[in-house]
Amino acid sequence: MRSLFITATNTDVGKTHTTLKLIDAIAARGLRPGVYKPIETGVTGIAPDAGKLLTACQSVNPDFTALTISDITAYTFPLPAAPFCADKESVIDLQYIVDKHDMLLKKCDILLVEGAGGLMVPITQTYLMIHLIKELEAKALLVTPSRLGCINDTLLSIMALRSFDIDFDWCVNLHEDKESFSEVTQPYYDAVFPQWWSVQEGLERFVSTL
Repeated sequence: MRSLFITATNTDVGKTHTTLKLIDAIAARGLRPGVYKPIETGVTGIAPDAGKLLTACQSVNPDFTALTISDITAYTFPLPAAPFCADKESVIDLQYIVDKHDMLLKKCDILLVEGAGGLMVPITQTYLMIHLIKELEAKALLVTPSRLGCINDTLLSIMALRSFDIDFDWCVNLHEDKESFSEVTQPYYDAVFPQWWSVQEGLERFVSTL
């Protein structure tokens, strides 16, 4: 496994937060992590998420020191929307996204690819984020929220990954509604997914399996 695609059940769930923690955990095991943010929307200046990822990666992987934000992104758009909607000039070239991935893969031991939104977010009219994961032959890490209603979102995303025959793991970002999580959500996860884990507890164990 050379490429790990960090996805989520939706936007603002904690993909960047999780990826930053993964950078530290992978480096702590003596491996060189790399980062790639294929598409970032809602960008009016410097891409904020890509910037955070690059800064963190440069501190542990010298092969990324000379790279810029434009090197680790394929496309940025000002409109905070799905890539297909944000791409008003229809400039997205899927092969360009794949080629950048393959180039960055040569500079690290594990390339962390952070998606945009959730699995079914459209990149083009007919090509979804989950299609990109499949094409890159990456393992997926699904980040799910802890807020009320997350069971439904988690199960739908797991079903999508399974239907595309994508190797994946999943974890909970204990952030929203975390005080009530143990009562309103955790009982189901404990019963059906006894090996579930959270970003806050279990990330290092997950990294040890990569």
